[in-house]
Amino acid sequence: MARDPDQRPALVFDLVEQDTVEQGISEPAVPYAAARPDDPRPPAAPDDGEHGEHDGDAPLPYRAHGGWRAVTTVAAILAIAVGTGIASDGVRDGARIERLRDADGGVEDLSGPLEERWAWDGAVGTGESLDGTEAVVLGDVLAFESGPELVALDPATGAQAWTVPLGDDPECGPLGVSPYAGTPAVPASVLVCLSGSDTNREVVTVRPDGATSARRALDPSDTRRYGPPRPGPDGTVLRARRVGPESAVDRGDARCNENSECSGTVLAGRDVELRAEDAVTGDMRWTVVLPFQEADAHNCWRTSWADRSGDVFFDGLIYPNAFTARITADLVDLTGCGVAATITPDGTLLGAELEPGTGAVESRGAGRYAWLDYSGPARTVLYSGDGAVVGELPGYVRGPRASDGTGPATMIGNDETGLRLRAYDTDGTRRWDVGARSPEQPFLAQVGRTAVLTAGVAEVYGLDVATGAERWHWDGSDVGEGVLQAFTDGHSVLLLLIQPETGIPRMVSLDAATGEMLWQEGDDVPADGPDYWASAATLIAVDGHLLEVDGTGVRKLG
Repeated sequence: MARDPDQRPALVFDLVEQDTVEQGISEPAVPYAAARPDDPRPPAAPDDGEHGEHDGDAPLPYRAHGGWRAVTTVAAILAIAVGTGIASDGVRDGARIERLRDADGGVEDLSGPLEERWAWDGAVGTGESLDGTEAVVLGDVLAFESGPELVALDPATGAQAWTVPLGDDPECGPLGVSPYAGTPAVPASVLVCLSGSDTNREVVTVRPDGATSARRALDPSDTRRYGPPRPGPDGTVLRARRVGPESAVDRGDARCNENSECSGTVLAGRDVELRAEDAVTGDMRWTVVLPFQEADAHNCWRTSWADRSGDVFFDGLIYPNAFTARITADLVDLTGCGVAATITPDGTLLGAELEPGTGAVESRGAGRYAWLDYSGPARTVLYSGDGAVVGELPGYVRGPRASDGTGPATMIGNDETGLRLRAYDTDGTRRWDVGARSPEQPFLAQVGRTAVLTAGVAEVYGLDVATGAERWHWDGSDVGEGVLQAFTDGHSVLLLLIQPETGIPRMVSLDAATGEMLWQEGDDVPADGPDYWASAATLIAVDGHLLEVDGTGVRKLG
């Protein structure tokens, strides 16, 4: 892999244990992903089940006989004996890996083209969500619904860490966050799972280690009083309903024609009450009432809070009572006719004073949020976790999609004119201001001293994160366009691009310090034409491992 410019080359020793070099050794090899030499954790036992089975053609550079401790002990002795920097290099690499496991888009090793290391075949999710892959990072595992069970996979080995039976008509959450948003999704600390019929619904919570709470029956009368239940963040069950008399609705001049094209304004309507109850005890934690605001007709589509798919139907009718929500681990984004606001897990209301349909709230992690205002000149309003406005910046300003966990926390975005590119500290203090290369430049990654941004179709730039000075430029127009995702191992940046006119993804790895393309891979246009479904899979970083997830299974790339 590419090294930091100031990092000295290290001596390399081949450590071979005598009893593992004999031909015909009978001990089973640990899967590559579980026993890679740069993983400081003890190798996991091989999975003898049908999931996580090692591909016999994949490389196995290290056999786990005698254990990881024996190797590290020998390395330490050699380092002391010869007085080299092996030990310090090992410590430095171990610290890098630990940072990456907790960083957005952090992956242990992207030094060479990626191969499949293990595969788990089976249903992932219900196929109902339109908001991305129906899986979630739960602690250090990947969790998802698979038929009647909640399944968790160890990202290193592909083995099933645990399963939890769900019962009939299950719904677990928060799940299904799109990776294509401007900022990464926050991992969940607990999942809430509902199951059973409408009149016999029950709830259970699941922790990262698979521990579950006692199943609690939901009172059907609560659905009549407070609305249908949905899994919420931070171990809650959410309920929502319209409140107030139907006579409060004033459709104004809102109309739709025979082509389902709607115009006009719904002048008045009913408020929405959102209630959060503790999933384990049933005690109410908080309640929020969202007042109705005048709504454009095209925001009054047919949708339903009770439908987790988030489906929207445009059928030429006005639905003044319709609303739905996108529920993630760190926010509830509620939208509908006359209502649009974001609620934090503790019930703090953000953005209620702003006009519905004119912007969106994003989580910035660490209890920080930002409203991107689309109603006029581009601007970003920064909120603290208690809902206080802590800053207002011109343009749409975001943090990196991927980070190696080093360097100053940074936000970057074009100003409201699109002509200037500016960097800020997380409190909104401006750090630098340079000329923009395009009206919009997504902030892909921050790696050490380099901020990686894209401009135009496939122009990628490395800027000095402290000054904004250009460090390198890479023109990828002959490779792909539209960077969908970004990941980093602290040395390189992995970009997932879409090939023009085909929709087929291609991976490209760039050296973060120089912009040199280290490798690329991805299928070209197939002989029978482009496969537009090839990009349906999502890449997710889980505890430093890169997983490819779609509705039919999970694969580790490494």
